[in-house]
Amino acid sequence: MNMEVDHLVVAANTLEEGRAWCEQVLGVAPQPGGRHALMSTHNLLLNISAPPTYPRCYLEIIAIDPEAPDPGRPRWFDLDQPAVRERLKDGPALLHWVARVPSLDATLAIWNGEGIDAGEAVDAARGDLSWRIALREDGRRLRKEGLPVPIEWKGNAHPTDKLPESGVQLLGFEARDGLRAQLATPKGTVELEAIEGTLSDAPTQSGDLDDVLPR
Repeated sequence: MNMEVDHLVVAANTLEEGRAWCEQVLGVAPQPGGRHALMSTHNLLLNISAPPTYPRCYLEIIAIDPEAPDPGRPRWFDLDQPAVRERLKDGPALLHWVARVPSLDATLAIWNGEGIDAGEAVDAARGDLSWRIALREDGRRLRKEGLPVPIEWKGNAHPTDKLPESGVQLLGFEARDGLRAQLATPKGTVELEAIEGTLSDAPTQSGDLDDVLPR
């Protein structure tokens, strides 16, 4: 399957906490993002592209938007889960990852054939960016192996097109045995490890991870 790491999701209680974390841990300031009306969240962004292995890749710092109305559904990435909310009281942390695919419909069809319930395709937008993303009704992340949320960007526009080089690059990425990422930063190599313990138990068949995770 043609799948690339699109972005890493770092969650924070507030964007100000997320900004401070980025400056302290990665040594750089994130760029302004925007608001997600669909989920009542907002974000900050950091370009972490590292061609040719990780082209057009960024880090998203996301938080619940306190000025937005209740979205009427569970927010993405387990942001409403009590265990996640409790963990974020200790500070921002890597929460999940999103994979870029050329066809979201085809990806979901393949995953369904493997017994993976990634949800349904939903249209979303922020500013001049628009995309289709898979969302489960319960908002849960997939499994302890760290299966991603697949995304299909509409047109050729991508967040990294307007993000300056940050001095941070994605060096390595592991999702099969726990979600971890290594970043080259002005402070040296930094390893991030995802929050665990709140992943959904979406059933999969034996061996399917080799089919759906990028190599």
